[in-house]
Amino acid sequence: MTSVDRSPRRESAAHVVGRRRFLGYVLAAPTLVAAAELGAAPAAEAGIPSPELTELLDLNDVMTAAALPTSGLITVEVRTDGTVSFALPRAEVGQGITTSTAMLIAEELDVPLERISVTLADARPELLFNQLTGASNTTVSTYHPIRVAAAVARGRLLRAAAIELGAAVTDLTLKAGVVTDLAGRSIGIGALAEKAASTTTGRIPVELKPREEFTVIGTPRGRVDALAAVTGRKKFAMDLDVPDARPTMVCRPPTINGKVGSVANLAGILAMPGVTDAAVISTGVAVRAETFGQCIDAVRALEVTWRPGTAEGQSDETVLKELRAAEPPLGLPPLTPSVEGKFTFHFRGNSALEPNCAVADVRPDRAEIWASLKSPIVAREAIAAKLGLPLHAVTVHVTEGGGSFGRKLFFDAALEAAEASRKMGKPVKLMWHRADDCRQGRAHPMATSRVRIDYLGDTVLAYKQRHTSVATDFGHGLGEIFTSLAARLPVGDIGFSETFFQLSQSMPYAFGASSRLLNETNKDFNTGSMRNVYSPDATCARELVVDRLAARMGKDPYRFRHDFLQDDRARAVLDKVAEAGEWGRTMPAGTAQGIAFHSEYHSVSAALVEIDCRPQTVDRPVRDGVAGPRVTKAVFAVDVGLAVNPRGLEAQMMGCVMDGIALALTSSLHLRDGHFLEASWDNYFYTRQWNTPPELRIIVMPTTTGEPGGAGELGVAASMAAVACAYGRATGTMPTSFPINHGTLSFTPKPTVPPVPASPTDGLDHAH
Repeated sequence: MTSVDRSPRRESAAHVVGRRRFLGYVLAAPTLVAAAELGAAPAAEAGIPSPELTELLDLNDVMTAAALPTSGLITVEVRTDGTVSFALPRAEVGQGITTSTAMLIAEELDVPLERISVTLADARPELLFNQLTGASNTTVSTYHPIRVAAAVARGRLLRAAAIELGAAVTDLTLKAGVVTDLAGRSIGIGALAEKAASTTTGRIPVELKPREEFTVIGTPRGRVDALAAVTGRKKFAMDLDVPDARPTMVCRPPTINGKVGSVANLAGILAMPGVTDAAVISTGVAVRAETFGQCIDAVRALEVTWRPGTAEGQSDETVLKELRAAEPPLGLPPLTPSVEGKFTFHFRGNSALEPNCAVADVRPDRAEIWASLKSPIVAREAIAAKLGLPLHAVTVHVTEGGGSFGRKLFFDAALEAAEASRKMGKPVKLMWHRADDCRQGRAHPMATSRVRIDYLGDTVLAYKQRHTSVATDFGHGLGEIFTSLAARLPVGDIGFSETFFQLSQSMPYAFGASSRLLNETNKDFNTGSMRNVYSPDATCARELVVDRLAARMGKDPYRFRHDFLQDDRARAVLDKVAEAGEWGRTMPAGTAQGIAFHSEYHSVSAALVEIDCRPQTVDRPVRDGVAGPRVTKAVFAVDVGLAVNPRGLEAQMMGCVMDGIALALTSSLHLRDGHFLEASWDNYFYTRQWNTPPELRIIVMPTTTGEPGGAGELGVAASMAAVACAYGRATGTMPTSFPINHGTLSFTPKPTVPPVPASPTDGLDHAH
């Protein structure tokens, strides 16, 4: 059973904000085009600042500030057919931002949702950091600019209608895309699109709708692309009909980042059925054919001598040894009682449902690329440099993507497609095999985390956490944001990763002096900012030690958290899951509840789960898999301040809960002899039917702050931590290595040569 609560939308009088004045622009154009002018972020309410860094400035604030200077370059256009178009400078990868964006426009412009077209903008260098998707920032950073642009357009339409109808603007109403005067005469916005346009660009003051007048924002809406998705009409990169673009795949090395030494049978490969081209590129040997099946056959037939990769000879054991050697000390032994925990988090895969892919058409003097990209400006620059072309000669189109979770911040497929197309002199439709995603793609870094909490009596004196990780690659654009704003960040010169860590982690409990440090080592791996980045591991470690401290003090885990949480919003979500999940109810031996809290980006969340660790559950047979414990119930409460689309938020949180279960119990990559053993989703165990909770409940809390907070990644950390805490209570032993099933290899690893498994012959057995 899956259920959802949509609590009544209410907010305290302290947070009610009336109409807010902004400046916008009407731009010189044949039809009405409007934009925002936002020179500074909306002023924060006065108050005494907290010493907690993320209460002053967090990663989301930094990304919003970086996007602000170019917010006036994203525009709302009213067309003569009565529709409204908007080119969103972010990547839609299933999170539903095209829907929430359309809702913002519909609210402020009073146009039906179905008449608003939200497309994805091509790479636009002039947008700078306003075209980077990540850190749950899209709705936060675009909330005001989009609404202001729509409000400017609304004002221009009303003025144009006043002239046409011979009425005062104050006597007009705009509803459902039609302007009506007091006498009942009306005119559609399509007929006003050219009349409301301007021959010059000018500044216009506007007022945004107050929240008490919202009819769209905050209401649950279905996705604007739902019909296209379920009917197969939605277009992803591999669906595009680019003339003469043929399927292309790459034969990759047996170890991570190995390089081609020599190819013994290139001529023979070119003679295989359907094969049109083959070429050595920087990451392997690219093969172009009439079908992807023919590409797979050719990749499997290639005879390549490989040079060593960057992680040659490394394994889980060697990496863990290096991490432990690099762990910063927790400091001098405390003079008071303390509790400690030391945790290991193994490598995890970051492959979305849609395989890594891109289309490229490279000619001697230009290049055109199509791909789902979260950092298209950086991708365009890298592709231009790779091809030796001037930047203006490279066009990068952003397509919708089938999932990302951080993976599409990287543009390796687009870079490969460009290189292959240049060498072959033909357009290519390049797709990674699922084995490529697992073995050569982006992995969440292996890490350790040490936590110590000092206390005396019922008082917590200090919290220390030392997180040590294989290096996370921030070469996709986020690092450049930190560099550009370095002088304004209160973190000093501490590097990209440490800056990210400090700006994304918070201490929600009144735990005295709190300190968190990150140390990174080993840059031999292809790593990435997997969904929620450091937070799931860091929060899981913290919440487990919080459970241990509660037990040491003889207190209930829920009540302990409630008493130490520092603000009302945090306590409210925790109380909600405790109530809805019936915290403390009697359960059979071998089963237990777990509860956890996580906050980030001005949003708060809490999870309560129930887990079954009884032998008959743990040992139940699952084909080629490890069943292990099962989460039987999950209740999740979330407060993002203002949920633009509560239904979309619910869907996001459901996905986050599944992520959290996977990270705690089953999902990991096993490193051996310089390569990962997993080669497909039939042996990479994301949350499956056998450990999906039969009872799942998502609770969207009432509006509190009146402004949207970060949501896309929010639910992973609390969910993972709650599962870990439940496991500890059910078994009587605190788990210290994640995922819990990592120690059992349930499958026979597929060979690395050839690099991809054979295709199934009947389509009924294991599909790779």
